[in-house]
Amino acid sequence: MKWSNYFIPTLKETPIGTEAVSHQLLLRAGLVHMLTSGVYSYLPLGLRVLKRIEDIIREEMNAIGANELFLPCLHPIDLWKQTGRDEVLADVMIKFEDNRKRPMCLGPTHEEVITNLVKDFIQSYRQLPVVLYQIQTKFRDELRARFGIVRACEFIMKDAYSFDRDKKGLAKNYDLMYGAYKNVFQRCGLKTVILEADSGAMGGDVSHEFMVPASIGEDTVVSCSACGFQAGASEENAEGKPCPKCKKGNLTAQVAIELGHIFQLGTKYSQAQGAQFLDEDGKQKPIIMGCYGIGVSRVIAAIIEKHNDDKGIIWPRQVAPFDVEILPIQGSKEDKEIKDLTDRYYADLTAQGLEVLVDDREETAGRKFNDADLIGIPVRITIGKRNLAEGKVEIKDRETNEVILAEKGQVKKKVSEMTGSVCRIN
Repeated sequence: MKWSNYFIPTLKETPIGTEAVSHQLLLRAGLVHMLTSGVYSYLPLGLRVLKRIEDIIREEMNAIGANELFLPCLHPIDLWKQTGRDEVLADVMIKFEDNRKRPMCLGPTHEEVITNLVKDFIQSYRQLPVVLYQIQTKFRDELRARFGIVRACEFIMKDAYSFDRDKKGLAKNYDLMYGAYKNVFQRCGLKTVILEADSGAMGGDVSHEFMVPASIGEDTVVSCSACGFQAGASEENAEGKPCPKCKKGNLTAQVAIELGHIFQLGTKYSQAQGAQFLDEDGKQKPIIMGCYGIGVSRVIAAIIEKHNDDKGIIWPRQVAPFDVEILPIQGSKEDKEIKDLTDRYYADLTAQGLEVLVDDREETAGRKFNDADLIGIPVRITIGKRNLAEGKVEIKDRETNEVILAEKGQVKKKVSEMTGSVCRIN
C-alpha cells in the first residue's frame, strides 16, 4: 500500500480538549475522527486495527465452539418491557417512535433480542448447549462521553451468549469463555487484572471483570505486593489497609479500565421471556444463560495507553495496522536504486504475507520519520543514499527503538526474524 494512495491525515499538534493520551494519539495518527462528542468515524488506519482485533476475537470465539451471527440495532421497546430493563436502562437508552408509531430504541445491549431469537428455535434439551456471539455497534446516550472512544455514545462490542440445560453446562461454557478472554487480551498485548464483580443491571450470580490498569479508567483496583491479592476497591479493601488475605502487606490502589465482563445470568431473561426447553424427563424448564462482553473499541484505546512513547504509538505486532513500513529517502524522482529497492522489498515482503506500507510522499525526511513514529508500525525500513553507498539499509524496531544496518540483500531475512514471518531468501 502506498501512503500517497491511502488516507492517513496525521496531525502535528495535539488537538484541543483532549485529556487522554490514547485520545490524542488516535486523532493525531489519523485513526479516528470526531463527528460530535461521543461519536467517532474510524478512518482507514483505525479500521485496520479494529479488524485485526476483531480477527483475534473471532479466532478465540470460534476455537471454543461459538457461532457468529449479527443481530439488529433497532429494537421494539415491548421486548425490553418483558424484562423491565426499559426502566433500568432508561437514562442511557436512545428511544424514538418509527413512522408506524411503534416505540423503538437503538440497542444498548442484546440480551433481550438474543433470548427472543433462541426461544423460537430451541425446544429440546437435545439442541443444547448453544453459544452465539456477534461484533456489533451499541448505542448509549452517555451524559458524559469521556476519553474519546473509551466512553462513547456509539461503540463496538463483542457480545456472546451461552444457552444450557443446567448449571453444570453453564459453568463449562463460562470457564471456556474465561480462558478465551485471557487469550484475547494477551494476544492484544494487554496484561489484565481479573476480578470477581457485581452483576449489576445484567443480573445473575457470578461475574468477572477483565481490567487493565490505565489512567483513563473509571474503576480502582487494589493489590498486595506480598501475596498478589487483587480486588476492586471498597471500604474493606482500600489503599493503605492491610491485605485481607496474607495480613502482611498493605494494599496499593491503581486506576483501571474495564475491557471485558462475563456473567452467569441463570434464568433471569429466559423466565421473563418464556425461553424454555423440554428436558429428558418431559418437563418444560427455563434455559440457563450466560453472557460475555468485550468493549472492542475500548481495547484499541487501552492498547495505545499501554504502548506509546513521546513520539507516538507503539503497536503490538498482532494488532498493528501494517507490519512493515518502507521509507525511501529520495533526493529526486530519478534516484533509480532507491526506487528499485523499495519496489523489490515491497514485493518480497508482501509475498510472505506481510502488510506493507510505503511512504512514497514527496515530504522531507524529518516529516516522514515523525509520521512513522507517530503511527507506530512495528518495523521500519529506511532506504537512503548515505547507507546505500556502503550497500546497507537501515531497519528500526519501533518497540525497542533498536536500529540495525543490514546488507541490502539481507533485508528480507532480517525483517523475517523481527516479524516472525517465514521469508524465502534468494
